[in-house]
Amino acid sequence: MMGRLNRRLLLGAAVALASTGPAMAQDRRMTAYKTPWCGCCDGWVTHMRGAGWTVELVELEDLAPIRARHGVPDRYAGCHTAVAGAYAIEGHVPAADVARLLREQPQAVALAAPGMPAGSPGMEAAGREPYVTLLIDRRGQATVFGRHNGA
Repeated sequence: MMGRLNRRLLLGAAVALASTGPAMAQDRRMTAYKTPWCGCCDGWVTHMRGAGWTVELVELEDLAPIRARHGVPDRYAGCHTAVAGAYAIEGHVPAADVARLLREQPQAVALAAPGMPAGSPGMEAAGREPYVTLLIDRRGQATVFGRHNGA
């Protein structure tokens, strides 16, 4: 009787732990906004999907209102904006950085790879250059979050 009770308690604790807190599986869904004419954005979406993300794609002719709604200053603009959880993902940010952002949940509004850095996901055909991803806070200030291609 005591063994059966201990197994039930252990099983109940395991189920509770698996469904709450840090053990909960990371939500890997996002919405990506891009212009209809940008092909490198499609490359980034392919990269994200290949890393296990479910990406809903929305095409718009002007992305500035999306960036503004999510607190991304124009100086950090890329060619597309995605939203994952409570964060905007601006430009060609690698999937590993997005996963880290959602895992760590820093006080920020966005993660950005400004411009279109050569060698970033979706921009591989442009060559390879060092670049950083920037964590953007509510005041629009940025700090380096990740370094890529030898940056």
